[in-house]
Amino acid sequence: MTLNELDSYLNGFLKKENFSSDIALNGIQIQNSSPDSKQIKKIAFAVDACEATALKAVQEGADVLFTHHGLFWGGCQTITGSFYKRISSFIKNDLALIAYHIPLDANNPCGNNHGIAARLGLLDVKGFAHWRGMEIGVYGKLPAPLTLDELAQKALRPGKKSKSVFAFGKEKISTVGIASGGSGEDVDEAIELGLDAFITGEFEHEQYHLAKEMGINVIAGGHYETETVGINLVREKIEKELGLQTVFIDLPTDL
Repeated sequence: MTLNELDSYLNGFLKKENFSSDIALNGIQIQNSSPDSKQIKKIAFAVDACEATALKAVQEGADVLFTHHGLFWGGCQTITGSFYKRISSFIKNDLALIAYHIPLDANNPCGNNHGIAARLGLLDVKGFAHWRGMEIGVYGKLPAPLTLDELAQKALRPGKKSKSVFAFGKEKISTVGIASGGSGEDVDEAIELGLDAFITGEFEHEQYHLAKEMGINVIAGGHYETETVGINLVREKIEKELGLQTVFIDLPTDL
């Protein structure tokens, strides 16, 4: 499989054309030397495209790095300083970069939010959390009520802890909204829907009192941690359907 064939396969289910309002440039961001002929044998997966993940991908023998946060976010930028270090790490090693941002947040079943919903076994899942006119998150009902601590434990990978947990609502939680990453502002929509709890990555200072006053529980699992979900679901899909070698580069930012 070539790089162009791989990206066509990925876009077959991630469908970047449905997310034209995304500020990220989805798809191939840096090609390799022969995108129509060089055979891809191994793909590395990481949340972030940076010098460290690029060099680790090279060390692992990968031909492509697939990330959620790529390098290009619209507009022009000089290739200097840190940006030069990042881009040169790919070009010098003939490592390709593919990135999918909002398409990976929103995808069903391989996205960050549907992935967390599946971990929780949410029922009657519906769309939730909108940004630039795009529906990103989900909400639904738990199969059985959980405490806030139980919910936080089930939402993340085994052994991982949430950055913040705010017990502002019911002791037993039945309905949950999920919007990964930097989506703390979507607590407004969770409140409007009357949900018992809201799971996100980052929860900001200005959102704290709103959640407390309106009596909704909040779990801030970490921007990084809540967005390891989709990356690994895509990785597992590729292994199963394409038979390619893969590796997940876990480089937490603790944010």
